[in-house]
Amino acid sequence: MSTILVFAEQQDGVFKKAGFEVVSQARKLADESGADVVAVAIGSGIEDKTGVLGEYGADRILLADDEKLENYNPETYKNVFVAAARDTKAEILLFSATTTGKDLAPRIAAAMDSSMASDCIGIGLNDGKLNVDRPLYAGKVFAHIVIEGNPQIASLRPNVFEAVKSREGQNVSAEKISLPDLASKISVIEVRRSGGDKLDVSEAEIIVTGGRGVRGPEHFDIIEELAHSLDAAVGATRAAVDAGWRPHEDQVGQTGKVVSPNLYILCGASGAIQHWAGMSGSKCIVAINKDENAPIMKKADYSIIGDLFEVVPVMTAEVKKFRE
Repeated sequence: MSTILVFAEQQDGVFKKAGFEVVSQARKLADESGADVVAVAIGSGIEDKTGVLGEYGADRILLADDEKLENYNPETYKNVFVAAARDTKAEILLFSATTTGKDLAPRIAAAMDSSMASDCIGIGLNDGKLNVDRPLYAGKVFAHIVIEGNPQIASLRPNVFEAVKSREGQNVSAEKISLPDLASKISVIEVRRSGGDKLDVSEAEIIVTGGRGVRGPEHFDIIEELAHSLDAAVGATRAAVDAGWRPHEDQVGQTGKVVSPNLYILCGASGAIQHWAGMSGSKCIVAINKDENAPIMKKADYSIIGDLFEVVPVMTAEVKKFRE
């Protein structure tokens, strides 16, 4: 095996933690196989920010830097990455299973007439073949898959794999690559940003999620206060989002974002299978619910039977006391 090519995802000139996780995992595979890790950075005005990828294990950094690449465009990003994959003759292509990665990776697999596995929670090599584990049927079963084809393509679930600075202090200079035709039938007309500096649930190590039991948008302030005390992100169930209490970007679950934080606190939600599919990979789950028979109460690591309006403020006060 010669090259593992990684999509180093960035937004607004800042490389995502999920991207560092994929580079780190590529480094582990490369150390086993003797391959090189090549990170592809695509964007505008990011040349002086790419060096950090070397600290996470990239041997080379290929840079596609152009003002036309400032905003994610599936056609232009696909063309740039496919060109890099063919130039390097990469045998393995890795992405993070973020919103962007889930959109981009299948397009690249189709363009290169190859196959891929998405949202993987385990990855390894066996006789030069990429072996992955991924959940199926809303997390009811787990499949072990050997990826065929060339290149072999996979996307990795964020927060499952550790971002490790295996080569701390190693600053790798980016190599500018020749850009393919950036003309596209798709045009980005407007980018609407919401949430400001709000922590994204897909990147957060701690998430506090509210469900139907919060009773309305005006009561999410107690969820936000607990989250703030823990430096956590605020999540929401589908019921809360469908009711208009929280934006869709906060939704955790099968039809929202799949998350794997170190700590997941679920307040006032039953933990139906659709929600469980989106957060079952959490390292530690705490459930707060008045109904001791709610599905989540049997699955959580810690279950608190009680009214969230009484329990959550007490938790917040104790966290603040502890952190003083």
